[in-house]
Amino acid sequence: MSLHYTADETQDPIARETALFAKLRSLLEGTRSTAPALNRQLQDVAIETLRERSALQKIPVVRKGNLLSLQAENPPFAGLTAVDTGALKRLLVSPGPIFDPEGHGIDWWGSARAFFAAGIRAKDIVHNAFSYHLTPGGHIMESGAHALGCAVIPAGVGNTDQQVEAIAVLKPSGYVGTPDFLKILLDRMAAGNLVNPFRQAVVSGAAFPASLQQEVANHGVDAYQAYASAELGVIAYETSARSGLVVNENLIVEIVRPGTNEAVADGDVGEVVVTRLNAEYPLLRFGTGDLSRVLPGPSACSRTNMRLAGWLGRADQRTKVKGMFVDPAQIATIAKKFPELGRLRLIVTRADEQDAMLLKVEAASSRTDLPPAIEAALLASTKMKGAVELVPPGSLPNDGKVIADERPVS
Repeated sequence: MSLHYTADETQDPIARETALFAKLRSLLEGTRSTAPALNRQLQDVAIETLRERSALQKIPVVRKGNLLSLQAENPPFAGLTAVDTGALKRLLVSPGPIFDPEGHGIDWWGSARAFFAAGIRAKDIVHNAFSYHLTPGGHIMESGAHALGCAVIPAGVGNTDQQVEAIAVLKPSGYVGTPDFLKILLDRMAAGNLVNPFRQAVVSGAAFPASLQQEVANHGVDAYQAYASAELGVIAYETSARSGLVVNENLIVEIVRPGTNEAVADGDVGEVVVTRLNAEYPLLRFGTGDLSRVLPGPSACSRTNMRLAGWLGRADQRTKVKGMFVDPAQIATIAKKFPELGRLRLIVTRADEQDAMLLKVEAASSRTDLPPAIEAALLASTKMKGAVELVPPGSLPNDGKVIADERPVS
């Protein structure tokens, strides 16, 4: 039985690099005339010169943190797609709102390798606990499971009791979703004296600290991490080597100094910037806003692509909570609803192995109806529940920080 999804995962690194840049040049020649934003990026660059990573640094990075304004200026996709909107497969919406396209083709998001590396195979049943409602998460993962030949339970988020009932009958051996929700399902099944059918899991969208990894393993589940985004699909994935995340094929990943176009020195922490070789959505030097670093040498699992150290924080304040991004603009929306408030700061922490949000609000008034009203506004803006704490006016730092991620970095 093959140890890899495709043979190119073990190809010579130099041969991979040569092939990637040849494909990049061909892709850009064919799409720059139909993707206005791409054409602007290449304004001062001759495509023929793009033969190695150092040449990419002449091209400005398009950062995820700017997508809100870029899409507002040129809706719906900021001129980054190379096909007509009506020619796409799905038109998706992430919190912000940011609009995400999905094109046609098998495993369009590149998630099948993550499933294969996690031990999931054809005819396995996969319980997909990522959202199918507007957002890309459920579709990203379902496409990879289908590419492997798996049956998928489109569970989405919420309705935990109904999900447990379905799991008890359908007995999926695989799980995909956030690690937090996996623990909730495992605990609920244990409390109901139900047999846990999960044996493999692909987890993404939230922190997976060592303590939670151990809890999941104690339930007999072999869980692997996948690093993904709504624009790029699966960027990198964990393998049996358990040493960093292997970069997906057909991507060019760079680590750059945050806020710049220049690569950092080997091994230094910087922003993950990705070039996706996709004819429908040809993202060129897309800055994810995530921090990571490159690990030296190849993986012990014999895959030869670059390895990332995993998620090491954010280069900007846009923060992923329970698999969904929260943007400072969403907190600003709450402030506009309550003009009598002072500064607002969203604190993201961990509680009971789950992400938790606490919105600290400067308020002169201590009326009891104010916190519930702000909590409702927080839920409406972010689609997630969080607590609210009123603090005295002037007590929050005047440092421009709206979101503070205080979760431990594993």
